[in-house]
Parts: sequence; C-alpha cells; structure tokens
Amino acid sequence: MTTAPAVALRGVSKRYAGAMQDVLSGLDLQVRPGEFVTLIGPSGCGKSTLLRLIAGLEPGYGGIMEIDGQTVDGPQAACGMLFQEHRLFPWLTVEQNVALGAVNEALDAATLTALVRRQLARVNLPDVAGTFPAQLSGGMAQRVAIARLLMGSRSLLLLDEPFSALDAFTRLKLQNEMQTLWQTTGATMILVTHDIEEAAYLSDRIVVMAAHPGRIQRIVDNPLPRPRNRVDPAFARLKATLFDLLDLSPDPVPSGASGAAVKKLVEA
Repeated sequence: MTTAPAVALRGVSKRYAGAMQDVLSGLDLQVRPGEFVTLIGPSGCGKSTLLRLIAGLEPGYGGIMEIDGQTVDGPQAACGMLFQEHRLFPWLTVEQNVALGAVNEALDAATLTALVRRQLARVNLPDVAGTFPAQLSGGMAQRVAIARLLMGSRSLLLLDEPFSALDAFTRLKLQNEMQTLWQTTGATMILVTHDIEEAAYLSDRIVVMAAHPGRIQRIVDNPLPRPRNRVDPAFARLKATLFDLLDLSPDPVPSGASGAAVKKLVEA
C-alpha cells in the first residue's frame, strides 16, 4: 500500500504583484510522512517563500499544494513553523511562552502545565519555566521556541534557518537535539538553511534550488546511516556534491603553480 505524501507540490509558482518574473516557478515535490527534507540554494531562490507558502502564510500561488491531501488555502493546524529569531514575547515567562503553542488545544490548567514542563525537559531546559526571555542565551531562547513548537499536535514542522544566528558550538548542539526530536516525534520536517553541513547532517533528502526564477535544480538522496559522522570521508563527499551543485567549490590551484602564485590565489 502506497502512503500518501505529507506535502505535495505540483507545478507550484508564485509571483508578487507588480513583479516581472515569478519568484518560484514549476515546483514539483513530494515529502513523505516522517521525512526530513532540506531546501538549500542561493539567496533569492525563494526557499523561505516556499516554506511560508506551505505554512499558509503567503496568499496566492499557482499550481497545486496539499498537506495530508488537503489543499493549502491558509494557515494549517497540522503545521508549525520555527523562525531564525525565537519570537518569544519578552513580557511573558518561559512557561507562558511555551504554553502559547497549545493555544488551540482544549487543555485544563494542570494538563497544560505538565505538558509545558515535559516539552522544556525535551529540549534540556527543565529549570527555566519561571524566567523571562531576556534572561536566556540565544541558544536557550531558541530551545524555548522549539519547545513551544512541539506543544501542539502538529505533524509537519517547518524550520526557516532556525540556527543561523547562533554561534557554531551552540548550532551543532541544537542540530543534534533537533535530530533527536525528529526521531522521537515522528514529525515531517522541512528545513531551509544556507549551511551545507547542516543539510548533509540532518536530511533524508536535500532539495537544491536555483534562482531567477526559483526552481528545483536537483533532489539529492542522503544515503548516510544515522548517527552521522561529520569527519567521515563519505560525509565530505556528500558535502562536495552539494557544493558542486551550488557552484561553490573552490577553483583548483593550477598544476605547477609557484608558491607566490598560490598565495595570490588564496588572498584574491
């Protein structure tokens, strides 16, 4: 029996009013339930626009777009979104911010409190419920935003560069935690990132996009078993493939180049 896709795009396009060209054109993509898919590509290729379209936050598009077989025509109850900024309300405590993730759930106060504490524990923040966002580091605040995202009964999570504003060490830790959450929740996840290593580390498939107009250039399967080893030669080869598709591979040093010539190439 074939499982219906969690997200289905057929000929999806998007053009803003007054624009001369589509920002997205002819996108065909099917995302399986429980799959982790990442969108990469140059700035301006429409990655974040596509994510907002799937979330129902962008009005007006051409083609067919469905979540669990239902046409996307506005915000979807089954869909949650995590942004680059944590977007916590500074006047609310962590507990109150996280509770907003279940605003549409019919939960009594005791059940809601227990659920908030459970989600905070899942993101390794069991003791910050009574604090305010200003008292948290950037990584802690993004963990709180993840906990809020996990509060509702959402089967599809959309992640718009959620770790790009964090330092490298915190970003690696949160990538590990996001992978664990994906594995334990069984949610379908679609990530937008400019970080090639992040895409290779987290994804089942990587959608490489091109710009002007935004379109799918290639979909790359990630065959590497989990947990993935960032220093494995196979991991490096996958990254190299993605760099090549994005035309970001460094120019080779000409054979026989002198030391001065190499230095000039490096400093150029």
